[in-house]
Amino acid sequence: MPKRILVVDDEVGALTLIGIMLERGGFEALKAQDAYAALELLKSETPDLIILDVMMPGMDGIELCRHIRAAPATAKTPVLILSARGDAQAIHQGMEAGANDYLLKPILNHDLITKIRSMLDEAENAK
Repeated sequence: MPKRILVVDDEVGALTLIGIMLERGGFEALKAQDAYAALELLKSETPDLIILDVMMPGMDGIELCRHIRAAPATAKTPVLILSARGDAQAIHQGMEAGANDYLLKPILNHDLITKIRSMLDEAENAK
């Protein structure tokens, strides 16, 4: 059974592109267009990894990451922030909120899949 990855991004194009990359990499992509949709989805789904965008309307990815870490079901789920915001403050805030890693957009398919596989391996080995 393929590993399930939740992608949270308000840009439909990015959501579609990342979804295609994941499926080509052998993963199943779950998608949410904002933090609220993601939190709703997490009530019924437990993905193996979560990819968040930082800049989203309403609740941003940093705040969503805090919610994910606070919930017992997802407290240990690997979180990758994938954002166009690459300033030191954004990266620091993302890591402080509990993200496992922070990558910049745009990202190459190979780099994304390699990073996800290594994060899933780390999570598996930590169990």
